[in-house]
Amino acid sequence: MARRETMEDDAMNPRTCIVTREEAEADALIRFVAAPDGTVTPDLKRKLPGRGVWVGARKALVETAIKRGLFARGLKSEAKASETLADEVEKLLEASALSALGLAKKAGLVITGFAKVDGNVRQGNVFLLMHGTDAAADGIRKLGQAVHSADEAKRPVVRSVFTSDQMDLALGGQNVIHAGALHGGASRALLKLIDRLEYFRS
Repeated sequence: MARRETMEDDAMNPRTCIVTREEAEADALIRFVAAPDGTVTPDLKRKLPGRGVWVGARKALVETAIKRGLFARGLKSEAKASETLADEVEKLLEASALSALGLAKKAGLVITGFAKVDGNVRQGNVFLLMHGTDAAADGIRKLGQAVHSADEAKRPVVRSVFTSDQMDLALGGQNVIHAGALHGGASRALLKLIDRLEYFRS
């Protein structure tokens, strides 16, 4: 009986991107499988059964794999990749990051409100500072000053990947333009997923 691949295997063994033919660790790639109906399906958690293929975790590489028909070749089947597959992967990555933002909020690690965020940044309490992609330049500038006023070792990581509407929904708030994630495991997990989303879009 064939041995089923596990996430532990993925973490330890490098995989090969079907586009670049370069080896990389599993976290730098996205796994795809063929669904029962033959549709190419992203397997972000690397848990779906069956033969899988790997693509570097960048949108352009997924689009190239679609155009060149590499999924069917790699899966050794007549698997069909939707022309919108790269957009679907982006939405899944985005949803995963927004879910992590909500979990960090439930863990009591997310603060909102300009004054509260500003004060906690200056005190070095914020691990991750998030600006809405539609945030005004003046607010970003002022919080930038807060970042630089904090001790260098306590300055937060700054990211801007979600719209204010998306942060509103994830945090159950209203008009969330800036948010801070305090130090903690849920905040580190959130940053990892945000960075994965940014890397995919880059």
